[in-house]
Amino acid sequence: MKILVLNCGSSSIKFQLFNMTNKSILIKGIAEKVGLKGSFVRIEKQNGEKVMFEGEIIDHLVGIDYILGIITSQKHGCIKSLSEIDAVGHRVVNGGERFSSSVFITDEVISEVERFCEIAPLHNPANLKGINAIKLLIPDMPQVAVFDTAFHQTLPPYAYMYAIPYSLYKKYGIRKYGFHGMSHYYISRRACEILNVDITTQRIITIHLGNGASMAAVKNGKSIDTSMGFTPLEGLIMGTRSGDLDVGVVTFIMGKEEIGLSAIGTLVNKQSGILGITGVSSDMREVEDAAFKQNNSRAILGLNMYSYRVKKYIGAYSAVLGGVDIIVFAGGIGENGPEMRESICSGLEYLGMEIDKEKNNGLRSKEAIISTPSSKVKILVVPTNEELVIAEDTMRIINEMKKYETR
Repeated sequence: MKILVLNCGSSSIKFQLFNMTNKSILIKGIAEKVGLKGSFVRIEKQNGEKVMFEGEIIDHLVGIDYILGIITSQKHGCIKSLSEIDAVGHRVVNGGERFSSSVFITDEVISEVERFCEIAPLHNPANLKGINAIKLLIPDMPQVAVFDTAFHQTLPPYAYMYAIPYSLYKKYGIRKYGFHGMSHYYISRRACEILNVDITTQRIITIHLGNGASMAAVKNGKSIDTSMGFTPLEGLIMGTRSGDLDVGVVTFIMGKEEIGLSAIGTLVNKQSGILGITGVSSDMREVEDAAFKQNNSRAILGLNMYSYRVKKYIGAYSAVLGGVDIIVFAGGIGENGPEMRESICSGLEYLGMEIDKEKNNGLRSKEAIISTPSSKVKILVVPTNEELVIAEDTMRIINEMKKYETR
């Protein structure tokens, strides 16, 4: 079975074509600057060859049509015909309370996803563009929606509710949804596979650190708390997002700066976080260079604030879990930032966490156990693989439908 995975952003389209017989990637790539000047598609073939195609991509429909053309091209493609693709799996960011697992896409599902655009205005509309493009370009193609929020639907009400009038929850669905669900799902399971332990007996803290960052408390294989909330703004300090912030600060700034909702939204989502603190960059590599090589005081402050916030959540989640057995790092910073991993783990020896500095130093983008043999808590780095989660869920649902149809 061949599964095409699409992850559509507001101006980008990530894609991977999987051969699910051995879970290999036949081709992968990204279309960037969709709807903007200077748009292009960059691909990587199975043999590692990389090719870039420049051209005007006015919208997602054109972009996906372009991608399908590349996949089936004689020179750069990996299949002869689109009929070789068995299904398309889509990342859909917010499934609200309606979807607690992946689903076969129908007109009813599309309507429900449209309904959640109000609470995920930056993501769901783009995800829908990908779904509708496939409907137009390959009308009979089975499609599956894999929701970023689904893994966190096991949170208990006391963890997902906010202390606001209950009527607002009932009226608008204002509650914690959490995000990065596919990543937390994958790395928690993969860590248990590496350690050869049963996930249904483990207390795990998963830490996804990238430009967007979140954590989850995973008990017996289920998410029971997570740092992101109603939107991806809550929780950890991120590249340009503030993370946890006193609402009074927001109203104070709005009053003093005489700005409206749109401007304050831009400030806390795009001008805050590591960028806002340091004034250097939202890229952790540039901030670390400024801190370690130039002794930039604001860069040092930003790094200390970043690791402190993660450390604080580890303490909170160890309390929620009743202890911790496994810590897992993932995401661009989690996978490639040995200094940040060490900073986060430092001082947590009281929890039974002992990082092996030799194993940790220089480790980038590889699966590894980085705790000492005597550490009571196992600490791992596990590169995340959200696309594989989407492909596997898509295959499972398509196979289930085939079984149902043959009854």
